[in-house]
Amino acid sequence: MSDQHRPDLATDAVFVASAPVPEDARIVRGIDYSQDASYNMAAKDLVKSMSTMGFQGSSVSEACNIIDEMRSWRGEHIDALKAKDETIQGDFDAEGRQRATIFMGYTSNLISSGLRDTLRYMVQHKQVDAIVASAGGIEEDIIKCLAPTYMGAFALPGKKLRDDGMNRIGNLLVPNDNYCKFEEWIVPILDTLLEEQNAKAELVKGSAADVLNPENNVVLTPSKLIARLGKEINDETSVLYWAYKNQIPIYCPALTDGSIGDMLFFHTFKSSPQQLTLDIVGDIRRINSQAMAANRSGILLLGGGLIKHHICNANLMRNGADWAVFINTGQEFDGSDAGARPDEAVSWGKIKSDARMVKVYADVTVVFPLIVAATFASERPN
Repeated sequence: MSDQHRPDLATDAVFVASAPVPEDARIVRGIDYSQDASYNMAAKDLVKSMSTMGFQGSSVSEACNIIDEMRSWRGEHIDALKAKDETIQGDFDAEGRQRATIFMGYTSNLISSGLRDTLRYMVQHKQVDAIVASAGGIEEDIIKCLAPTYMGAFALPGKKLRDDGMNRIGNLLVPNDNYCKFEEWIVPILDTLLEEQNAKAELVKGSAADVLNPENNVVLTPSKLIARLGKEINDETSVLYWAYKNQIPIYCPALTDGSIGDMLFFHTFKSSPQQLTLDIVGDIRRINSQAMAANRSGILLLGGGLIKHHICNANLMRNGADWAVFINTGQEFDGSDAGARPDEAVSWGKIKSDARMVKVYADVTVVFPLIVAATFASERPN
């Protein structure tokens, strides 16, 4: 059709002139598998090539860049701080230089899945400094040491599974017997902990304030209970075991929201009138203090809900984290904290306004193994 026959209105609407493209604009490019250099590339190179992919591919690449930045940041040497008579706090590398404190949070379904092995690797090799998990993230780690979880299907009918004594987590199956084994394992430990608590209380012989004083260690905090469970399980496949061994605190403010809560509930009847007591206030002081002491703070959140807010709120106490990577499928339209983007946390002071941050909208089990391969595990020893 010649120009003289085109409707002027349609022409003006379709062929709007483009503004000049900025000189620093990046061109969208993907991975050319026809090139030898692109095929069978290392995870780090693959993720780098995804930076111009667009959509969540670019977000995954940005997440890796942020993680590498928080891992590699170094501040002053401890000797220089001592010479200036400055307070020595936070975390330091093997050479004595300040490094970032990395807070990692994960939900229980990730421990139920095979991602547990990836999380265990990170804790085993001291890649993070503090963890926040939901109750299932504690008990499922222990239970997997006692008996396996099996592959199932999302469509398996609940009634048939209930009749067969099988519990479904997505497309995973956990036999009810696994929880019976968990009860058999944990009840003697709870008995011992109650005996220790009562013995220490007898030694203190003071007021309630004396008994609850953290220095007296009469009442366990959830993180100290979790460390004890890691010690008792003594299994190198366990996240809790390596956290205990490497002195990485695992916080669980909702510890009673799961099978471990059932065990604690039943134990109150067995031990009545005396009961095992947990001090949640001690843990909020501990995690907030850890955040305040951090030289720089990085957030790595796998999932949402309680674990997400608990870590972000701890970083509020230091006027915000310096880096943040969120990975979940939550949406923000309903106003939930679980689905909120990092920028919402900036408005609360939980992430700094100049922080590098990204949210990856994806199933953690799909993208996090790639992210770890490209970052935390990229320099692993042979």
